Amino acid sequence: MIHQNEPRLAPPGAGLPKMENIMARVLSRLRLWTGSRESFNASFKRERELIRGLYRGCEADLGARRILIKRLPGLEDSSRNWSVWMTLDHLRITNTAMAGVISELANDIQPTSVVSTATVKPSPDATAAVVAEYEASCDALLAAVNAAPNLKTKLRHIHPWFGPMDAFAWHALAGGHMGIHRAQLQRITQGLNAGAK
Repeated sequence: MIHQNEPRLAPPGAGLPKMENIMARVLSRLRLWTGSRESFNASFKRERELIRGLYRGCEADLGARRILIKRLPGLEDSSRNWSVWMTLDHLRITNTAMAGVISELANDIQPTSVVSTATVKPSPDATAAVVAEYEASCDALLAAVNAAPNLKTKLRHIHPWFGPMDAFAWHALAGGHMGIHRAQLQRITQGLNAGAK
């Protein structure tokens, strides 16, 4: 249900514009060809530190305030009106799911979960309590990668935008996904700072 003061956005799971989706697929393949476990870990850890710098010191009530931002590349329209805590909640959900997929694929277990962008949307009631859960999800993803003897698995699991992916591709996706939402958090915190003036 849309309240009177909420913006009208595309429904969750609507995806990206066609040309942007094509470009995302091309960039994803390029990342796979040029990347490694080490470079993907470094990217994930770098984005984690940048995100940490954005949410640290954020007061609980400000962190809960939704800010409508201009849509960024790689971001669904339905995700443009989130708070800091909602963004961390989304990352908590997706990092946890990706850790599970990577672990299963690396252990020669076919994941049975269905990946859908509509089902990983955050709680609109997320609070500062999500910070610890988000950080734990980052640890879980890195632990799943570090425990995997081989990320270039025979088994694949389907991503709604990129198709069947092995554990290596899921690992590559993790840092890029964090980067999209780090940029989102930058926009949100800029909006919060502008509103405080």
